[in-house]
Order: sequence, then C-alpha cells, then structure tokens
Amino acid sequence: MFKTRLISGIVLVLAALLTISGGGLVLFVTLLGVSVIGMDELMRAMKVRTEKVCLLELTSCLMIIGYYLILYFEQEEYLLPVLLAGLVLNMFVYVFTYPKYHANQVMAAFFSAVYAGVMLSYIYQTRMMEEGVFLVWLIFICSWGCDTCAYCVGMLIGKHKMAPVLSPKKSVEGAVGGVVGAALLGAVYAVIVKTGILEYALICAAGALISMVGDLAASAIKRNQEIKDYGTLIPGHGGIMDRFDSVIFTAPVIYYLAQLLIG
Repeated sequence: MFKTRLISGIVLVLAALLTISGGGLVLFVTLLGVSVIGMDELMRAMKVRTEKVCLLELTSCLMIIGYYLILYFEQEEYLLPVLLAGLVLNMFVYVFTYPKYHANQVMAAFFSAVYAGVMLSYIYQTRMMEEGVFLVWLIFICSWGCDTCAYCVGMLIGKHKMAPVLSPKKSVEGAVGGVVGAALLGAVYAVIVKTGILEYALICAAGALISMVGDLAASAIKRNQEIKDYGTLIPGHGGIMDRFDSVIFTAPVIYYLAQLLIG
C-alpha cells in the first residue's frame, strides 16, 4: 500500500508541475475534468446518482462547464448568473420528473457542483493572476505542507484531541505545528522566488487553518454517508475528493488573500 501510495503521489506531483506551470488551456481543461470527476464522486457519496443516467448530474455538469468557460473568456460578470441558471435547471428537473428525485438530492447536486467545481476553479484563477506562476503553488504548499507538518508534530507531542469524534488522531498540537510549518514553508518559498517573505508566510498560515477545515469537512461527509473513500481513481489515495479535500478549501482563500496582500 505504501509503495502504491508513493508512486501515485509522485505521478500527481509531476502532473501538477506540468499542468500548473504551463497554465492556460492545459490547466483549464485539466481542472475542468478534475472538477467534474470530484462532483461525480460527491453525488455518488450523497446518493444523488444512483443510476446510469442522472439528470441532476447532467444539469450540474453543465453549470460547471459554463462557469469554467466564463472564466476562460474572462467574462466574470456572468459567473453569478451561471450559478443561478444551474440552480434553476436543477429545480426544473426536480419539478418535471417529480417524484423521481428528493429535495435533499437536488440540494446535494447543487452543493456538489459548487463544492468541487467552483472552489477548485480558484486554482486556475490564482494561476492566471499577474504573479500567478508563483502564487498558485502556495495553495499546495500550505495545504499539503500543513498536513505533513501536522502529522509529524502530532505524532511527536500530540496530546489534546482537536475533533475527538470526527478525527480522533488529530491533535491541537498537530494543528498548531501544521500552521507554523506551513508559514515557515511559505517564507522559505518566498526567499526562493525572491518576493515578500511576510506576505507569503501570512498567506500560508491562513491557508493552513482553512485547509484543516476542508480536510475535516470531507471526513464528516464520508462518516455521514458511511463510506471509506470517495473513489478509486488515485491508487493508494482514493478519489479526487480524498486527495484534494484540503486544496478545495484553500484555493479560494489563497486567491483572495493574494489579491488583498499582494495585489
């Protein structure tokens, strides 16, 4: 299992380097695909998709595609109308196929599209900023860096449980270590790319805090739905939602903090 997980991790890092470094259409298409797959995993987990053809998944998929196209053609004023149109389409399906779908499924379908699709799109939006070629890596530094640092500190000195019912192995000490570790990694990265050390450290510290919420939120959904993993796409890691749970929450935070602190 460790060997499989390691190989998958290396492949993921290489794929990220190739797509994110290049940016543009390659990153756009990759993230669109990842978003749709993540949405599908969430819909399956929350029992929205229980058949081969799910109209709610189709309308939500159209919403994600429309959202990404608006971003690609830089027509941001239409982003909210696209989301509203997606919600209305879901309600059309709900009403005119009644009682095929339950209200909870309709809400879960819209939630899945926003959670996996809209939030992941901030990786693309961050990459396309003026300094995006450097800023975008903060998303992964603070989320995956926090996870690694939190695990190491928690194993060494962790005593006080952070969320004993939801995640018994996570500790307060580990959480603090994760935030501090992410801030330090951000500062080191700033030195490497020759930019503002304080700004990068603050962004990574804030992103690390949010990344832990994302990790716990994804775990909470799995516990509610009584599943171990969201999918099997990534050997040793599970699905898209298993590997990108913290990144999903971190990406929007990094985007807006970068605009606020760096401009």
